[in-house]
Amino acid sequence: MGGNARFASHAGGSNWVLGSSVAMRRIAKSIERAAEVECTVLVSGETGTGKELWARLLHRSGPRKSKAFIPVNCAALTPSLAESQLFGHEKGAFTGANGRSLGIFRAAAGGMVFLDEIGEMPPELQPKLLRVLQQREVLPVGATEPVPIDVQIVAATNRDLEMEVAKGNFREDLYYRLNMIELRVPPLRERSEDIPTYIEFFSNRFAERYRLPVWTPSPEALAEFCMFGWPGNVRQLEHVIEQAYVLQMEPKVPVKGSNRSADAASGRLPCLDLVKLREQAIREALQMTRGHKAQAAKLLGVHANTMTRLLKEIDGGAVAEGDAAV
Repeated sequence: MGGNARFASHAGGSNWVLGSSVAMRRIAKSIERAAEVECTVLVSGETGTGKELWARLLHRSGPRKSKAFIPVNCAALTPSLAESQLFGHEKGAFTGANGRSLGIFRAAAGGMVFLDEIGEMPPELQPKLLRVLQQREVLPVGATEPVPIDVQIVAATNRDLEMEVAKGNFREDLYYRLNMIELRVPPLRERSEDIPTYIEFFSNRFAERYRLPVWTPSPEALAEFCMFGWPGNVRQLEHVIEQAYVLQMEPKVPVKGSNRSADAASGRLPCLDLVKLREQAIREALQMTRGHKAQAAKLLGVHANTMTRLLKEIDGGAVAEGDAAV
């Protein structure tokens, strides 16, 4: 289950699966392109879809991976302190400024600044951020001359920024500057074929953490998990499984605020087609690599041994013509 899943890392270093659906593979390809050109990237999606994980994956995929990755929660910025926090200040620039501060953009020299919840940035800071994007320089508080910076900027939002622009809450020119490449992360209810992959991943993680047996859901339980709408997305699913391990009970879909997906209402269980989707992905990879198993495995993000096992599962050991290349 989840043979072609991709992984990213938390700030603490542990892995988190990103998914293996067509949508997730498409985003991964966009990440590769964004890493090549080093442009500004906007990651949009609902809360809990893993937007910071995609930003970290972009950081690790590009030439700046050995430099700093500094996340900034724009919702927590206050106008009185934010300018100093972001752009730095000179000694004596204001009361309490007993020394010089670089600020986040200069501290991340050569690396990446991740502006989370960019839609929450105070209006008075937006034109100053626009200047940073246009001129690639910052003006520290109390300074008379701007200072050049060398960082890649990635922003994330769970808001519809186009709507915020229409309402007058967000600058239109700043939106277009941020949106050089947009990565739209779909909610979990729109890619329920990823749910078995997440269940397997989180079950193994928490089984190891709490020294308990790995939970393997029954077909009925798997169907329940796939039919649930998961308003909190992957983060909610992770919480449900960890909570079950803490309480030493079988994971159950939430009861309060139950939100079934449209697929569930129609009686379709898309996640149960995972085997077919995986087989399709494997055959597409083999076709793209002209039957070269090692290259196909690399394309799918799996080990070559895993590819061999998956091919045996699909064909009973008899791979398609040309698939034996290594």
